[in-house]
Amino acid sequence: MAQEQEEQKNTNAKSSSQQEGQIEKGPSVVEHLNDLRKQVVKSAVVFIIFFIAVFSTINYWFPYITRGHQLIVLSPLEVVSFYMSISFALAFGLSLPFLSHFIWQFVKPGLTGRESRFFSLYSPVMFLLFITGIAFGYFIVNPISYNFLTSLGAINFDVMISAHEYARFLLLTTMPIGLMFELPMVAMFLASIELLTVDTLKKVRKWSYVVLAVLSALITPPDFISQLIVLIPMILLYEVSIRLVARIEKRSQSKDLEESTS
Repeated sequence: MAQEQEEQKNTNAKSSSQQEGQIEKGPSVVEHLNDLRKQVVKSAVVFIIFFIAVFSTINYWFPYITRGHQLIVLSPLEVVSFYMSISFALAFGLSLPFLSHFIWQFVKPGLTGRESRFFSLYSPVMFLLFITGIAFGYFIVNPISYNFLTSLGAINFDVMISAHEYARFLLLTTMPIGLMFELPMVAMFLASIELLTVDTLKKVRKWSYVVLAVLSALITPPDFISQLIVLIPMILLYEVSIRLVARIEKRSQSKDLEESTS
């Protein structure tokens, strides 16, 4: 009987300790969700402010968006759809630094020291690469693709571009390219947490070129010129990624040698 009572006491003690552990974890989860809610609310507020500002000044942005092209609308609602889609894209681009800062505040407590240092050092570079990709698509890919496709269609058709399709074409030739320009930073991050090496990048180089060609075909209009214009910078960025990862590996190896000697 005494042994059974001791076993029952032990089980009761274990269950009570588990309950205490769950109670202790409960507030941390709630605080985590509250922090997430705060960052989401702040991000939504900032985005809405920029959206209202852009939408109310859409006539100022209109010449830069249309580039003087003659567009048509097929219904009254298409005008609203065009203004909304353009305002959404511009508001997202303008609020992106603030959104990135809010995301950084939320994920920072859960990052390791190495990951935290990486994001704090290279966040501005990531934003500049994204803006560079957007500018590359806006000033190079979009006009070349648009002129090529419209001139090709003008041979046998009366080309009339609707505002909705033009907005879709403009976003297709800018936003995805901005994301693809983040390739070096993604490679550096994976190398910093020791998930990617130079040898791996060199071994899969040929297959990576094939993947980049497929992605370039997916995010650009269906013409070879646009795909080639996007593919060449992507290949160059991949080669730059190899050099950056090699520098990270050399730096980590030198630190390991210093620690071992000390």
